[in-house]
Amino acid sequence: MRWLFKLIDRHAERGVRQIAHRHGRRSLLARLGVALVGGAVLPMLPFDRSGQSSGAAHAAEPSPRKAAKPDPREDPLQCEYWRYCAFDGYLCTCCGGSLTQCPPGTEASKVSWIGTCLNPQDGRQYLVSYNDCCGKGSCGECLCNNNERERPGYRLGVHNDINWCMANTSPMFHCTTAIIAGVA
Repeated sequence: MRWLFKLIDRHAERGVRQIAHRHGRRSLLARLGVALVGGAVLPMLPFDRSGQSSGAAHAAEPSPRKAAKPDPREDPLQCEYWRYCAFDGYLCTCCGGSLTQCPPGTEASKVSWIGTCLNPQDGRQYLVSYNDCCGKGSCGECLCNNNERERPGYRLGVHNDINWCMANTSPMFHCTTAIIAGVA
């Protein structure tokens, strides 16, 4: 058994010495540096998910044979409501507020993020401003997390994973409203 270990050791040493003879330390360090930097930068590169939404929307359409159910895209108490396409947070409609008003005892965040959502009733795209309501602890009701066309974190105006209450006097997040800012 000892002879096997010596044989493996001899071949491994010979292989390592040949590689070290052919390649210098600098080239090894350069390649390792490229791999490390490339691995860190790759997730930050932008990518386009717009092609994914068309197939998902088509697959989500109900078949005409099924019984007519209330459309959750028209109910502001449901996460599927059309204005919530880029929503991340608790619905203010479940927390004592409305689509456009913060609940009593909270104030709208001074900054917000935006999304472009399709209204199924008129087929138009609308620019929706998502304003966090700040000043109270988390509502805890009707949590929704829709990331349709969300962009990476370095484009803060279209990124929904940030506590937008940090610009207010009280950084506590309570819930989020969805205000139509205009036609996209």
